[in-house]
Amino acid sequence: MEKMCVYIAPRFFEHELKKELGYLGIPIHTQYGRFFYCEQKNAQPVWAQNTWYNPKILEISSIGDACKKLKAIQRNWHSCPIDFFRRVKLIEEKLPPIHFKSHEYGTACPASNLGAWTLLSPTSLLYSTQTTSAFPHGEVNFMENKEEPPSRAYLKLWEIFTLCDYYPNAGDNAIDLGACPGGWTWVMAKHQAKVLAIDKAEIMPEIQNMPTVTYESKSGFSLRPQDYPRIDWLLSDMACYPPRLYELTNKWLEKGSVENFIFTIKLQGEDTKEHIDLFRNIKNSTLLHLSCNKHELTWIYGKIQKNFQKKLDNKMANN
Repeated sequence: MEKMCVYIAPRFFEHELKKELGYLGIPIHTQYGRFFYCEQKNAQPVWAQNTWYNPKILEISSIGDACKKLKAIQRNWHSCPIDFFRRVKLIEEKLPPIHFKSHEYGTACPASNLGAWTLLSPTSLLYSTQTTSAFPHGEVNFMENKEEPPSRAYLKLWEIFTLCDYYPNAGDNAIDLGACPGGWTWVMAKHQAKVLAIDKAEIMPEIQNMPTVTYESKSGFSLRPQDYPRIDWLLSDMACYPPRLYELTNKWLEKGSVENFIFTIKLQGEDTKEHIDLFRNIKNSTLLHLSCNKHELTWIYGKIQKNFQKKLDNKMANN
């Protein structure tokens, strides 16, 4: 029998995950909305915001029997109902309660293992203790700062730093390409990194005036990597076509002076496979969809990516 897994698509991006599974050659056994029960292959879809590995089926005789069997496996569970919603709710009410509070930035991801389950039929329960995210459905719900940042784009950096458990240090050198209005610059400056904010459009004055921020009015594509011998963080949330960003990426990678890359890949139109593969195929990098991303993906490379992979490997090994 083929090994199976479950992929959970980001909200509103079921179509993107379904297309990707098709071109990766991953057969879909069952789909219900965001839920894809599939054969497990070596490829990891970038549009899967959470993955359940090695799911197992429990045959249950009642609601009480379902709760007893789940609690015998572990304490913490979240459901992903695809049908039989009332029955799922009744099982949930009898499991140990978990209060999913908004996450405070700078604190560690929940340490306890979070399993996931659903009902395939009234007497058949599918569950997994090996999920890639510590958050239900892979969604990080932050306690937001609604006063200082100029836009909600800052949440992308908050999320990737949190998931990787890897943060900027005071005194780090950072370049924020396409920085306007300044949300990513604000995050880095809050960590006391020295930030060079690059954009033809001015970033917000209050961010320009932060002690570690320098603003230059120019295009992010105009910088020459050879002019910057050492950069701890190269950041880009620029709105540009992926092939153009890929060319820029290669220039900086060839120079070898950047410790960490965090780039947002803004996808255009329906046919995105070619553009996704440009970044997916860069060795020793990770491409993923953050819960605060829209029709875009986040690409990471360097020490932050290594920490992310190590964290994920440890999580899977300990489950």
